[in-house]
Amino acid sequence: MTIKYTPDHEWLKIEGDTATVGITHHAQDALGDVVFVELPEVGKTFAAKDIAGVVESVKAAADVYMPASGEILEVNEALRSDPSLANSDPLGAGWFFKVKLSNPGELDALMDETSYSAFSAA
Repeated sequence: MTIKYTPDHEWLKIEGDTATVGITHHAQDALGDVVFVELPEVGKTFAAKDIAGVVESVKAAADVYMPASGEILEVNEALRSDPSLANSDPLGAGWFFKVKLSNPGELDALMDETSYSAFSAA
């Protein structure tokens, strides 16, 4: 298992050719209390950097970008009914969707935890 991060503050937990995607601690801190999430449709295919969903908080709304090209395999229905999971456990129960990666080479452009920590602290 590998974890990568995007400049748009999404994380990916990569297991084989599948990745679980969510927003980072930094993103949920910046947004504040999450009150609504719009998740992508299962079976839909996205290119890297396409808008795959939306997260709304008491402060703002933000797009959730597809970190790498692929097909949506599953969405987190629990997040739909309890959006606060994105705040209380953003790297666990607050995941957004799972994607079957169609171009794993795109992951090379993403950051590891050390690089992301430096990026988000800047």
